[in-house]
Amino acid sequence: MSRKLITGGTLYTMADGDDIFEGDILVEDGKIKEVGEHIRAEDAEVIDASGFCVMPGLIDAHSHIGLFDFNHDKAVDDANEMTDPVSAAMDARYSVNPKARELKAAYEHGITSMLFTPGSGDVFCGQAFVAKTYGDNIFDMTIKAPAAVKIALGGNPKNTFGDQKRLPMTRMGVAHVLWDTFRKAKDYLDKKERGEEPEYDANMEAVIPALKREIPCKIHCTQYDMLTAIEVAKAYNVRFSLEHAWGAADYLEEIIESGCDICYGPIATYRAPGERRKVDVEAVKLLDDRGVNVALITDSPILSEESLYHHMGEAVREGVSHERVVRMVTVNPALQLGLDGRIGRLAPGGDADIILVKGKLGLDTDARVIQTMIDGNVVYKA
Repeated sequence: MSRKLITGGTLYTMADGDDIFEGDILVEDGKIKEVGEHIRAEDAEVIDASGFCVMPGLIDAHSHIGLFDFNHDKAVDDANEMTDPVSAAMDARYSVNPKARELKAAYEHGITSMLFTPGSGDVFCGQAFVAKTYGDNIFDMTIKAPAAVKIALGGNPKNTFGDQKRLPMTRMGVAHVLWDTFRKAKDYLDKKERGEEPEYDANMEAVIPALKREIPCKIHCTQYDMLTAIEVAKAYNVRFSLEHAWGAADYLEEIIESGCDICYGPIATYRAPGERRKVDVEAVKLLDDRGVNVALITDSPILSEESLYHHMGEAVREGVSHERVVRMVTVNPALQLGLDGRIGRLAPGGDADIILVKGKLGLDTDARVIQTMIDGNVVYKA
């Protein structure tokens, strides 16, 4: 039996009550066994965390690492099928390179779990999954698959298929594909539940878990496309998050009323014509203040993994408390993904994904991760 005792650190437990205090964590066989003050475990390996913040491993709820590869003369795109606007059956696990150098950068910067998602070239882009960032085999690293159905609205699918001179070439075309696919999937599910045997359709099978509210839809959209996403999601009663969500400040009431989650970012993107013309970081605070579950995302490797720190800092600069910002990269994404019993908190029974930090990430510009533990194993030391 492997046991480690992390002692004397400032614990950010992300519990619902008193979640920041000086204390200890006992780790046993890859799980958190106990969290508290003055824990005794004579036979455990002791890790002295005095003077450091001890936090759950960070979670990036929207990543394409290993699917996009920008490390060669010619960029590799294994994230976008782009042969049909409905590619819901595509499983992102089969595109991820587990040895991508960005994964090492991720866990060295304290990011221990990610939602790996297909790109946004199609309307129904494929199946996203959650995995740890350390390992050799993506299937062994995976902790939930599928974890979401990825959908994209706006310029990306419009441009993909507009270049091919086929539907959808316009935003109304994208909306048509969205409505039509959900309608077909609902008809397909109804037939199965009546005991009929519809002709097997892999794309319809992939949408069924979303229709049954077993997993959410992650919908890439910004500005007024968010209204389309909300309308369709409400009509089919699916759980969903708005991904990127630039321009959310214009639609606060609609977002709040819908009950959706927000994955905001990347914050450090440039303002440009079209979807990125309104990067309204203040929306993070406005939404959080109204009770919306907000996670911060990097869209890595579009931006670097450590840019998650910059996102936290920008949210703090807009008035979000440091404690609330830490939730946006730990327990909030875990809740969105239905994994808060395993990751995102320092609590008994959870995975021992733990980081030791010098300073406060998102608050101190010189803060840095000095140790990363995944499943109870130390995978990085500064």
